[in-house]
Amino acid sequence: MIAILKRELRSYFLTPAGYIYMGFFLLIAGIYFVFINLIRMSSDFSNFLGSILLIYLFTIPMLTMRLFSEERRQKTDQLLLTAPVTVAEIVMGKFLAAFILFLLTLGATALYALVIAVFGELALAATVGGYLGFIFLGASYISIGMFISAATENQITAGAVSFFSLLMIWLIDSVSQIFPTGITSGLIAALFLGGIVCAFLYFNTRNLYIVLAGAIVWGAVIAGLYGFNRTVFNGFIRKVFSWFSLNKRYQDFTLGIVKGEALFYYASFCGLFLFLTAQLIEKRRWN
Repeated sequence: MIAILKRELRSYFLTPAGYIYMGFFLLIAGIYFVFINLIRMSSDFSNFLGSILLIYLFTIPMLTMRLFSEERRQKTDQLLLTAPVTVAEIVMGKFLAAFILFLLTLGATALYALVIAVFGELALAATVGGYLGFIFLGASYISIGMFISAATENQITAGAVSFFSLLMIWLIDSVSQIFPTGITSGLIAALFLGGIVCAFLYFNTRNLYIVLAGAIVWGAVIAGLYGFNRTVFNGFIRKVFSWFSLNKRYQDFTLGIVKGEALFYYASFCGLFLFLTAQLIEKRRWN
């Protein structure tokens, strides 16, 4: 894994990719800091941190789009997959390389907080909480981008799909409000979700018995819930959407409130997409 990590970090700084990412992020962040804090003479640094979340929609795809798709384009993925390393080490090595570059770039913005601390009053708890939330949120975004990069063969396509995926996550709270909250609509949504899960199992296993077993189990669970406590389906669509609401959980961090459940959510979300990426690469390795 260390060899993969070093290789990926080196590639960020031997090609324009790393410099473009860092330059673009710090340029936009600097503009936000000037207009939000310096011109207004405001010491509210958490407002700055909350505002630059939008930059992630553009910079994270730039950071992750080449991780696997570029390997496939250059036909070097077969050399990587036949190397004496496990798929998990490949995935973690690439993830950590992107995450380290992300941390280095984010760390540079701590100079802005230092400026406020010297010339104003810095809310330390909110600032530390905001940065901690940024770290976990960034890790989750990177895991999504890496999964998409592993699923595509062109880095431009990977970048575009990653951008629109993050945009949907950004807008997911607003979008969820347009869906009905009734029990019937929730039941239909649950059945539809089960169909998606079964389709995912089929395309990854090509085993009809596993898909059939999954459909039976899912149907039994839904039937049991509907028979004993059908109110579970009330607002089911919004509940599902809220699970993907990464930004909503970040708001507490900007207030200096660090919740263990939020940290666990980000860690499990990130772990899920890393696992899916590893499974995707493993499947390709044996095909």
